[in-house]
Amino acid sequence: MIKKTDSSSLANLTQFDRKLVDSSGIFTYIGSGSIGGKASGLAFIKDSLISKIDPKMFPDITVGIPTMTVLATDVFDQFMSQNKLYDIALSDARDDEIAAEFVRADLPADVVGDLMTISKNTKAPLAIRSSSLFEDALHEPFAGVYGTKMVPNNQFDPDARFKVMVDAIKFVYASTFFKEAKDYIATTGQVVEEEKMAVIIQEVVGHRYGDRYYPEISGVARSYNYYRTGNARPEDGIVSLALGLGKTIVDSGKCWNYSPTFPHAFPPYINLIEMLKATQTQLWAVNMGKPPEHDPIHETEYLLTADLQDAEKDQVLKYLVSTYDYQNDRLSIGMGDPGPRILTFAPILDLEDIPLNKLVKHLLKVCEETTGHQVEIEFAMTIDPQKGTPARFGFLQVRPMFVSKAMVNVPLEDLDKSNILVASEDVLGNGSMSNISNVVYLTCGVFNEAESRIISSELEHVNHQLIADGAQYLLIVYGRLGTTDPPFGIPVNWWQISGAKVIVEASLPEMSVELSQGSHFFHNVISSQVGYFSMPRKSKYKIDWEWLNSKPAVQETGYVRHIKLDRPLQVKIDGANGRGVIYHEG
Repeated sequence: MIKKTDSSSLANLTQFDRKLVDSSGIFTYIGSGSIGGKASGLAFIKDSLISKIDPKMFPDITVGIPTMTVLATDVFDQFMSQNKLYDIALSDARDDEIAAEFVRADLPADVVGDLMTISKNTKAPLAIRSSSLFEDALHEPFAGVYGTKMVPNNQFDPDARFKVMVDAIKFVYASTFFKEAKDYIATTGQVVEEEKMAVIIQEVVGHRYGDRYYPEISGVARSYNYYRTGNARPEDGIVSLALGLGKTIVDSGKCWNYSPTFPHAFPPYINLIEMLKATQTQLWAVNMGKPPEHDPIHETEYLLTADLQDAEKDQVLKYLVSTYDYQNDRLSIGMGDPGPRILTFAPILDLEDIPLNKLVKHLLKVCEETTGHQVEIEFAMTIDPQKGTPARFGFLQVRPMFVSKAMVNVPLEDLDKSNILVASEDVLGNGSMSNISNVVYLTCGVFNEAESRIISSELEHVNHQLIADGAQYLLIVYGRLGTTDPPFGIPVNWWQISGAKVIVEASLPEMSVELSQGSHFFHNVISSQVGYFSMPRKSKYKIDWEWLNSKPAVQETGYVRHIKLDRPLQVKIDGANGRGVIYHEG
């Protein structure tokens, strides 16, 4: 397990001395106390992993941690106490009210000079990231719960640049006490009063293209994959790649998923038309142009989206795409022919013009050997858009994954037995459960943005009631959970369904999208040991809706129905084979 770093271990790091920008890859800290879970993971990479990567293995790729400074937790303590913020922080005030009060407060005077040096001298955009005491521990899945804010750091006026960075730090502090965080902390058995926030100030990996700043490649790689396809085994892992900032991946946006053992294999699309529909079409970037109206309590204040046509104008697609030939119904690697572009990363994965996959496999192996656990890593990579290399690989995060070793056997014939509520050959998790008597499920299957957000709210309400009763439940939904594309599912946050012990995600007949693969969402699923059943459109197994609808409802809203059973469901998940079954009482 990656251990949290406290004041005694700060001796292994470098205290900030106002020379942050004079050296690349420097990891410094301001203050004392803890640097939090996320920063501890990066410190672990710095001390234990980077030294094990032989530069001769990947001579054209520079591997490292982007330059960063961490405000340790004592700065947070001083900020909270000197501004008397705990009253509003622990109240029922709205998120925007809490954030506004935090932004109006003053940071401790003894850190202002150091922060001003960072904002004045750093040339790249900055990511202001949370690193709390509770984050990224093995059984404490806080991925994506707290705020991150990226700032362009390019205002001409040094004072304006400093203010933007400081407001972003205060926003991250405030996110410790947002409703999502409070509710989620409650579900984990932690106490919000005991949470402390360190803040990472880190260079954003990327290149500038006009008013947009973004990396050519962002990625999340896991050394264990519950959603394997084709010949891949769970231990072969999975990699998700996207163009632009990694927000696309962690927010369950469209990206390219592949097994690092089989990098040439396509995801399981029915045909190329379906692949074309499912390809990433938008990217996230830092806005380097005219600043928007100042909105310090908005997380994406300094971000913008661009489309694939914009990226082609930026001339960054040469090593990232394949081109679809309508006439012959085939793909050609690269962009030598006219036609729609599909982000397959084929020049890198198929032709190996850049040895990214070999590097990722090596890093996952080293991380596993060093931590003693399966891991998830986040990274961003810049390449030479015309030549490919030299390239830069920025390590952004490493998290341990919890993988159950319990042996549960679910043979294929068990999926066709009687009294089956749900059966699937696409299941995440491992183990048996016989204590779930509550079922929450959707009663509609057509989504638009307004309806999807109403459903999120209704799910939150039921979740809150069941958590208060100490009851875990089975959740059955259509489409993607946690999606940022509401027509394809429910844009629910993890804390809104955190009491679900088993989740079933079913695809509608008209849906051609893959089901959920979002990094933050699935890190929380895995770490919380939630059973996860995927029911893709092509599945031969069905949910027994007739049986569900025959049971009296405890409560029923416009879109959500909650039933409570006389006898609990029996859940069996075979993690080795990816099969699972849920038996009802008959």
